[in-house]
Amino acid sequence: MEWWQSGVVYQIYPRSFADADGDGIGDLAGILSRVEYLADTLGIDAVWLSPFYPSPQADFGYDVADYTDVDPVYGTLADFAALVAACHDRGIRVIVDFVPNHSSDRHGWFLQSRSARDDPKRDWYTWRDPAPDGGPPNNWISVFGGPAWELDEATGQYYLHSFLKEQPDLNWRNTEVRAAMHDVLRFWLDRGVDGFRIDVAHRIAKDPELRSNPLADAATSGPGKDHGEYDTLEHLHDAGHPDVHEYFREIRAVLDEYDDRYSIGEIHEYDWQRWASYIGEGDELHQVFDFSLLFAPWEAAEIRARIAGQEDALPPGGWPNHVLGNHDEPRIARRLGSDHARLAALVLLTTRGTPTLYYGDELGMTQPDLPVDRQLDPWAQTSDVAGRDGCRTPMQWEPAVHAGFSPPEAVRTWLPVDGAPGTDVASQLADPDSMLNFYRRCLTFRRASAALRGGDYRPRNDVPAGVLAFTRSRDGETVTVVLNLGDEPATATARGTVVLATDRAREGERTNGTAVLAPAEGIVFG
Repeated sequence: MEWWQSGVVYQIYPRSFADADGDGIGDLAGILSRVEYLADTLGIDAVWLSPFYPSPQADFGYDVADYTDVDPVYGTLADFAALVAACHDRGIRVIVDFVPNHSSDRHGWFLQSRSARDDPKRDWYTWRDPAPDGGPPNNWISVFGGPAWELDEATGQYYLHSFLKEQPDLNWRNTEVRAAMHDVLRFWLDRGVDGFRIDVAHRIAKDPELRSNPLADAATSGPGKDHGEYDTLEHLHDAGHPDVHEYFREIRAVLDEYDDRYSIGEIHEYDWQRWASYIGEGDELHQVFDFSLLFAPWEAAEIRARIAGQEDALPPGGWPNHVLGNHDEPRIARRLGSDHARLAALVLLTTRGTPTLYYGDELGMTQPDLPVDRQLDPWAQTSDVAGRDGCRTPMQWEPAVHAGFSPPEAVRTWLPVDGAPGTDVASQLADPDSMLNFYRRCLTFRRASAALRGGDYRPRNDVPAGVLAFTRSRDGETVTVVLNLGDEPATATARGTVVLATDRAREGERTNGTAVLAPAEGIVFG
């Protein structure tokens, strides 16, 4: 199997993981200082770093001003090289964010593009004349609210921005843009990067005629989270044009110039066939994130249906993936509560596919309600959608000033530390029943289990309605997973030894017929 199929990926939001220089903002040197935690305490296989590139930080790094450097707030290229080397020395692959849809409006390319209508880089971005009434060229809405067009008074044209006006969209129909972005990939591949998480990947191909989107209705709004004004339209023309498959094949060709490299696309697509189409015939993206579990009701039937939908849609050679938390969504413990957060860990780490863990979820980090004067997320400031600051608060390392995220002498951290008692690494390592030690047991067993790393997936239907159960088999090993997502005790047929359980006291228990599970209890039989 490929490393990205059998391994576990751990997402780090660099601003929030570890602050080495005391400015209250996480940095690459801070991550480097915690590599032993990643390798030895957790034992993950790959780390995904959210953007660390030079940026005005209008959207905290997703507005890139230079694709081939490190923002001084995070360190230097030498710091990045040291981090990659340390990870590789410990068998950890390094995945970085690639942000191809848009740059910062401070990027040199855009500064040239907006300087004059006849500038050679004008067509590197999407510019259009106003509509006859002087307004935007079409009805497209920014994900962050308001028109997706900004008038440039100096040149009299609008430019397209799918997100903030400080994030102008690059024009991937321009072959020079594509060549430049391919060179960005090579820049990081040459520095040892093992793969890329591609931000809003399908947005790089829009309708070439820039037709307006139709109004949405309940049948077209999709199962994802509330996007406010953005959800008033059906997004047929501002993303996912069929030409995107050509662009993905070109990206894949660049990756294939190097050995053993990887790509995964952030694509919020809930039609399974369209979702699977971005993998192509093994010549486009290696994987496409499946976000369906993030928005599914936490019920056994719903989870089972979404796993089945992904499994059925995958093309030959395709490989599943699962995610229950990231830098854009409320934390697992906030959404589900602490008991069900343990079940979520078992869903991620025992179903077939590549699991992606989000930093701090292994501690059961909660999500504080931040005071208005400490909220920074531009999404909340430009729309009526709840902000994302709560899931980005600093990692909690010890029961100390700033939770060990920043040195004690730091004035304050960029976002407040949650500070929930006991929700830190040091405290939880000392508690055998902690969430962290539960994750460690799950990860340790998964590493040793051929069935969990790469076995088949067979759902079980002979269980009560509130129970999710399945078996995994490979190389003569069979593992049975039984998870009670309901609010009542449940009895399920089971045989074998309990190798993992949300209640540690049950591990080692032998069952020869039936097992009774308490509400929110999960058991793995080997």
